[in-house]
Amino acid sequence: MEALEALNKYWGYTGFRPGQKEIIDSVMSGHDTLALMPTGGGKSICYQIPALCRSGIAIVISPLIALMKDQVEGLVKRGIPALCIHSGLSYDKIDSILDNAIYGNYKLLYVSPERLETDIFKARVAKMDVSMLIVDECHCISQWGYDFRPAYLEIAKIKELLPEGIPTIAVTATATPIVVEAIKEKLCLKDCRLFKTGFERDNLSYIVRETEDKTGNILRVCNGVQGTGIVYARERKTCVEISNILNDNGVQSLYYHAGLDKNERNRRQDDWMKGKVRVMVATNAFGMGIDKDDVRFVVHYDMPESMEAYFQEAGRAGRDGKKSYALLLWNSKDVQRLRLLHSLSFPTIEYMHDIYQKVFNYLNVPFEEGKGRAYKFQLSEFARHFSVNPTMSYYAIKYIEREGYWELTDTVESPAKAMFIVNRDSLYGIQLKDPSYDILIKAVLRMYSGMFSKFNSLDVPLIARLTQDSQEGVMDKLKNLSKQGIISLRNPFSMPLLIMNYERLTDRNFYLPEERYNQRKEVYRNRLESMISYASENEKCRSRSLVEYFGQSESEDCGSCDVCLSRRKLSARETSDELETIENEIVSLLQHGDGKLPLSYIKSHSRSNYSLYGKAVEKLVEKGIIKLEGDIIVFL
Repeated sequence: MEALEALNKYWGYTGFRPGQKEIIDSVMSGHDTLALMPTGGGKSICYQIPALCRSGIAIVISPLIALMKDQVEGLVKRGIPALCIHSGLSYDKIDSILDNAIYGNYKLLYVSPERLETDIFKARVAKMDVSMLIVDECHCISQWGYDFRPAYLEIAKIKELLPEGIPTIAVTATATPIVVEAIKEKLCLKDCRLFKTGFERDNLSYIVRETEDKTGNILRVCNGVQGTGIVYARERKTCVEISNILNDNGVQSLYYHAGLDKNERNRRQDDWMKGKVRVMVATNAFGMGIDKDDVRFVVHYDMPESMEAYFQEAGRAGRDGKKSYALLLWNSKDVQRLRLLHSLSFPTIEYMHDIYQKVFNYLNVPFEEGKGRAYKFQLSEFARHFSVNPTMSYYAIKYIEREGYWELTDTVESPAKAMFIVNRDSLYGIQLKDPSYDILIKAVLRMYSGMFSKFNSLDVPLIARLTQDSQEGVMDKLKNLSKQGIISLRNPFSMPLLIMNYERLTDRNFYLPEERYNQRKEVYRNRLESMISYASENEKCRSRSLVEYFGQSESEDCGSCDVCLSRRKLSARETSDELETIENEIVSLLQHGDGKLPLSYIKSHSRSNYSLYGKAVEKLVEKGIIKLEGDIIVFL
């Protein structure tokens, strides 16, 4: 299948966006390729099209579970066979997916970077007909960059198990020049072809406002700009408050954050995607992988922590190429918060040593054990248990993650799991006693094999539909069967997992290099200060500031940001004032003469910028103060 044919068949487009075709051609020719494209520039198509056109299955390494699920769901809806593996899946499920990747007719396999190092993956990937290796959000490989993930440093090792000569394609929207070099080095890209499509977004106006009345500004944007929008806020309670204010003022909105259960998040996202609600007020948990091209405005209620985060989130507006707006609201409190965040984000090394041991104590893991295991980890409970500051603890845990000791996942949704612990004769007796339990048990036995020998993940919504029961009814019956000793039931849960990459170490063997700690702290401070500088700057075009931050030296003023618009208004006022001065001079010269003067005399005796004299004469004629007789000005 040709690239353009695949684009039209699965996406319905008749042509590529700028830069896409060149990147796709590079990959199709077998070259290692690094593509830097702005958010909304169509990065995914640059590797999904070659994956469809090349024989075999492409491995896509992606950092977020939610992003992988969204991508796979979107591909499947288009009729493209795709799979994903992440830490929230059982061993049996992962085993089944890997079998499908080897023997099934699948084109893309999405995996988190942490899964690459597992024995089961390494054993199976060698048997796959791999067409190419794709590293999405490849900026995560640089420990000096934005959103570093230690597991990204291990990606190059998996290439040793893949067919020789297959291309690697790395894509990102947020890589500074230093990060670009790190990507090339750490991914071992050979004869790499680098593509930059330009970070400018001509249809997107960047507006920055220093204000104490943030909600008032949000309301004005919602009332002044038609169409769908996103409002980003840092805290969950702020999202709720803003959403309530918008609804009270006639702007349909919903709030979205990680504290909502999965079904409710999906429902709200779906309502917003379909246009049933106009504005989504959300934490940065919302938006990654969202493919909605008609977002007309993105508002930042709080100043982001970095230019990378701001550029990525603001770039979710105007993906359809139509006029859109990115509004950043800030004041002195934002600056204070970011600088406080810098100190909180880097607890002392001694404090992190203490938190490291407390985590293992909380999980009841003895020394020299725990490697490779995943533990449910609720930060708020941990903080209460040890009476420690949850924010400081979180940043300590995240720093230890950056050093590669463990991985703290996003919230993972784990389904109910069950197995029968009675024999078939005893189970048959239960079925005879109660018809409602008979229906449930028959449905479970038809759906799942091995229910008497192993735990199976239960699709409760499907069981409810098949048995014409509610999901709550199904769970109540399962719990009753558990109480009666008929099944062993593991209840569903929704919380992060802490995955141990090493066994628990003694304090002497647990090492956090001080030099690297100080370097990271300084890099993070510089990122925060760049964000503060961008917001407080009122002389330089916003678009130029952004593209130069990402290493694009050649750029022009956008003409539509708040700085450019302010400059244009000032220029218009200055021109108006100068025109008035010239008009007054012409009248004065006529009054001191005989009421008639040639244009050449006016020009030679003017003390102003005479490039505007023609406009001044036209205005005086329009006002009826003078008239022209050939080249002679006559005072009326």
